[in-house]
Amino acid sequence: MSAAPARRFAEELASFGGKKVTVETVDGKRYEGIALGIQENLSIILGSLEGEERAYKIAIGGHAVKEIRLVEKPFDLRALADSISRTFPGLVRYREDIGAIIVMDKIKVTESGVVEGTGPSADKVRQIYDDYIRTLKKSPKEQLQAI
Repeated sequence: MSAAPARRFAEELASFGGKKVTVETVDGKRYEGIALGIQENLSIILGSLEGEERAYKIAIGGHAVKEIRLVEKPFDLRALADSISRTFPGLVRYREDIGAIIVMDKIKVTESGVVEGTGPSADKVRQIYDDYIRTLKKSPKEQLQAI
């Protein structure tokens, strides 16, 4: 595998971290919980397990993993970047490689919110982020009405 696809695989796999996943093992067992750690060989540590396999944490070796499914919808940073771009046209860069949006080369936004930057511009970006999060929490019908 060349470097670019291998890097992309590692980035995609890393995006499962902290998210709710279902893991099926080669012997047919299913585990659902939060992916706390995951390696490229698919070894995974799950926390907050649900179902009959309730436990605080479990580690599953990559040799036993048949598949890992992302259960929760990932945060759409690209859509948030588009929202910010409407207020700051030409000043927004979406950096998929680092999972961040950079505004005016001084404000950094992740799915957690504004993590770097201060001042009136950062406050405006924070407001756009908060509005975006409120929109996500609305029902699909309410989301369409907001558009």
